[in-house]
Amino acid sequence: MAKVAPSILSADFSKLGADVQEICEFGADYIHVDVMDGAFVPNISFGAGVMKSLNNVATIPYDVHLMIEDPDRYIEDFVTPNTEFITVHQEACRHLDRTIQHIHSTGVKAGVALNPATPIVMVEDVLDKVDMILIMSVNPGFGGQKFIPRALDKIRRLDEIRKANGYDFVIEVDGGVNLQNCEELKSVGTDILVAGSAVFKAEDRKEAIAVLGK
Repeated sequence: MAKVAPSILSADFSKLGADVQEICEFGADYIHVDVMDGAFVPNISFGAGVMKSLNNVATIPYDVHLMIEDPDRYIEDFVTPNTEFITVHQEACRHLDRTIQHIHSTGVKAGVALNPATPIVMVEDVLDKVDMILIMSVNPGFGGQKFIPRALDKIRRLDEIRKANGYDFVIEVDGGVNLQNCEELKSVGTDILVAGSAVFKAEDRKEAIAVLGK
């Protein structure tokens, strides 16, 4: 089994509150909040204000993914009683260990994301400090991209390192996750599946969440 974190980047922004309320009722585990700045990635999504506007309808935790440069400037903005994870990119942090400490100082769990071309060795020195490693299985910046199969090897290797050292971080995968590849992703060690189009574009969202998570 895996937990399911639908990405609201794929929701209908004209009725975002209703879409979020629906996935909460349909059994999703997290609301995945993709924050893009148009600098670290070539697109702009939304900021903390949009996320906080959902506080009254969100009954499951926020899983915040900061695809932004110098994320330390904005960490506090995304801290709410409903925020469980704040994830930053290894590639965007000048002092990653310090940024992880910064997130923890706010009472929120810290995640680190790796782009497809970034090897696991780049985070090996902080694996005992993080709560989540997010493996990007597409290049970040746009929804609806095709899954990069090499991500499976990275997840498998990360799970091996976790087990060998007794680490307790969870592994999340984001990008191109769908009903066809979710079983393989779970089999190599994925704990949380981020799914945008696979949930919000599905004819039956409740069934999609159930299949992804079972």
